[in-house]
Amino acid sequence: MTFAVNSTFDVAIWFADQALNENEYLQPMKMHRLLYLSQAFYAIAYEGRKLMPAVFVADEQGPIEPTVYHAFSRGRPDVDVELFLPDDVELFLSSIWRRFGHLKPAQLSKITSNTAFSISLRKGPRTEIPLDAMVTAFRAENEKQKKDPSVAKQFRDADGQRVMRTQSGAPVKVKSWMPGAKS
Repeated sequence: MTFAVNSTFDVAIWFADQALNENEYLQPMKMHRLLYLSQAFYAIAYEGRKLMPAVFVADEQGPIEPTVYHAFSRGRPDVDVELFLPDDVELFLSSIWRRFGHLKPAQLSKITSNTAFSISLRKGPRTEIPLDAMVTAFRAENEKQKKDPSVAKQFRDADGQRVMRTQSGAPVKVKSWMPGAKS
C-alpha cells in the first residue's frame, strides 16, 4: 500500500506547526484526534488510500497512534520530517484544520468516539481500529447529517478551481500567479 506522506510524524508536526502559527497549544489528545480524523477522511476522499503509515488503537482516552504518542510523551520529538508536503496533502490537511482545528479536545473525542472506536475498545485496550471500520463509521455519520464526506471536494468549485477562505470565511478562488499576465 502506498501512502500520501512518508511518515505519520510529517502530519503530526504539520498540525503542531499549524497550531503554533495560530498561537495555540496543541494538546496531545487533540493531535491524536486530528490524526485519526485525517486518516479516516483521507480514505473516504481518496477511495481507501491511506494518508500516512499509521495504526490507530482504541485507548480508554480515545483513539491514539502509539508511535506518535510515545514520541511526543516528553514534548516535540527531534525527528526529520518533510518540510513541504505535496500540494494535495497540504490542501487536505488545511481543510481538516479548518473543519476541526478550532474544536476543543473533548468535542473532538465525542466526534471520534464512533462505532469503529467503540467496537475496538470493547475488544480490549490497545486493540487496532481497522481503517475500513473508520471509513464506514464516518460515512454513516456524514450520511446521517447529509454532509458530503469528501473533504477534498469541498474546497474546489464546479470548474475544479481551488477555493480558499478569507479570515472572515468568505470564499476566494485561488489560481497560480503568472508574471505579466492580465486578469
